[in-house]
Amino acid sequence: MSGRRVVLLGYGMQGKACLIDLLNSAFFDEIVVADNVPDIAQTMSALGDSRVRGIQVDASDNNALSAVMKDASVVIELLPGIFALPVARLAAKLGVNLVSAMYLANPGEQDPEKRRAQREELAAIDAAMKEKGCTILEEFGMDPGIDLVLGRKALDDLDEVLAFHSYGAGFPEKGSDGNPLHYKFTWSIVGVMRSYLRPSVVIKDGKSVAIPADAMFVPSSTHILNIPEMGGPLECFPNGDSSHFAEVFGIRNTVKNMGRYICRWPGHAAFWSVMAQCGFLSDEPIQVGNAKIAPSVFCAALLGSQSKFFYADHEKDVALVRTDARGIKNGIPRRVIYQIIDKRDLTTGLTAMQRTVGFPAAIGARMILDGRISKRGIVSPSEVDFNGFMEELGKRGIFMTRQEMEWDGNLEP
Repeated sequence: MSGRRVVLLGYGMQGKACLIDLLNSAFFDEIVVADNVPDIAQTMSALGDSRVRGIQVDASDNNALSAVMKDASVVIELLPGIFALPVARLAAKLGVNLVSAMYLANPGEQDPEKRRAQREELAAIDAAMKEKGCTILEEFGMDPGIDLVLGRKALDDLDEVLAFHSYGAGFPEKGSDGNPLHYKFTWSIVGVMRSYLRPSVVIKDGKSVAIPADAMFVPSSTHILNIPEMGGPLECFPNGDSSHFAEVFGIRNTVKNMGRYICRWPGHAAFWSVMAQCGFLSDEPIQVGNAKIAPSVFCAALLGSQSKFFYADHEKDVALVRTDARGIKNGIPRRVIYQIIDKRDLTTGLTAMQRTVGFPAAIGARMILDGRISKRGIVSPSEVDFNGFMEELGKRGIFMTRQEMEWDGNLEP
């Protein structure tokens, strides 16, 4: 191996943004883009940059994937979520650095034995990477990713944390939401469908409260968030296991209320609550005539066939990342909010979702190779240098704001 060789796995919407970022820097000497589309080699060649080449690879073929990854200085994985753990497993076997924008462990897994097996496998991967002097930077996109970096900083600003609420969401800006759902897609449609049927856990009065997968949109699970910059109220729904992240952040014994949420324009919850409870989001195939098809796949195909659920060239999406920490600082009740609002760049055409997932992945790869991320094994976004990462985002036009104020004692989001 000579020079800095980065392998980008996946040339979907987020992969395209990541590649643009990699090409905008002279830091990388060789860039290999691996995807299963037949014309990937020609697509990369047409870019006219001698550093980049494309290789057609089936991500489910471990031998082929291994051949592409083995000599990499760092691998960036932006494949569908089911590949995150297998790629991490392979990175540990090969001893190569890895950045993944996905959860390595399935966040929706409810079977205790399977969750235990996942933890044990991740511990083994962590040990193998440490032994080989390599790093896996996991969950390094927008949500998870930027939210965890902001969250760690907000928590560190307080002496004691009693409430913590975080938000990661992508949706159309006002005026670009013209369809019955007031929503348009900027990533895998079936991935969105699956994220709408995912169990979650919030913390209330210090106790973990489980929310069933088909109840994330019911009124008792939702709340309204008013942010002046948005131009209107947002509906917010639980997303992920807050108890797990409370443990990661080291606040589980003190925090009274905590939740992780996604946001949409009003009306979204009522529609998807009915759809979820009627089985339209299930991954279990059903017989339809002579074929078997999963309802989630059908819904994705139906919505994906209609242009009104995608952005026109002049329309913008919004990426919102917000962390709201409340507690005690110097003996006084204080509230600290870190927030990023990004919008589509109409000059490049990149959506806010592409920018806030693809750019962090590229930044993470560089930070591993230039030594700013020096920890070995599996590294959480919460362990990444805050100032250095914010500086890199700022260079790309993604800016963070901070507010600190008196806290009135309200624990609710």
